[in-house]
Amino acid sequence: MAKRNSNSILPDEIITSKIYLIRDKKVMLDYDLAKLYKVETKVLKQAVRRNIKRFPIDFMFELTNQEFSILRSQFVTSSWGGSRYVPMAFTEQGVAMLSSVLNSDHAIMVNIQIMRVFSRIREMLTDNLSVRLEIEEIKKQLGNRDKNIELVFSYLDELIEKHENPKPRKAIGFKTSSNGNR
Repeated sequence: MAKRNSNSILPDEIITSKIYLIRDKKVMLDYDLAKLYKVETKVLKQAVRRNIKRFPIDFMFELTNQEFSILRSQFVTSSWGGSRYVPMAFTEQGVAMLSSVLNSDHAIMVNIQIMRVFSRIREMLTDNLSVRLEIEEIKKQLGNRDKNIELVFSYLDELIEKHENPKPRKAIGFKTSSNGNR
């Protein structure tokens, strides 16, 4: 069942499913945002274009034709259906800026929820990174232990070999008459 925060309008999973990794950035596309904000995509794009100074390249960028065709092939949209224009991709900061451009109460509430989802994703990535660092540290420690265990086993092999193939030892100490000397 979809998880809903008490203050949320939409299940978090819906928002999370609309976040893509493009150009190594987590972004949301204009048509997905328009659906969430309950506005037409062209209205969203017009609002952005009217306020383009609020959207520098690290807040919003348009996909290239190649990126768009790859994206379309992933969604298996027909050549006559869906968007014919390259979508705008909004980073977390760009989505935050949209709340100042789209001024409906619904858009503001959805925007707050999207910001919370982005924050949770960032927290999960940070937690994941710290777990990976801890695992690497454990691997290093185990790597040293492996070398020490190998050394112990090589010494044990030497001892076993000496025990199985003893070399004749030269007698030391006082020689008695039974040894035939004196």
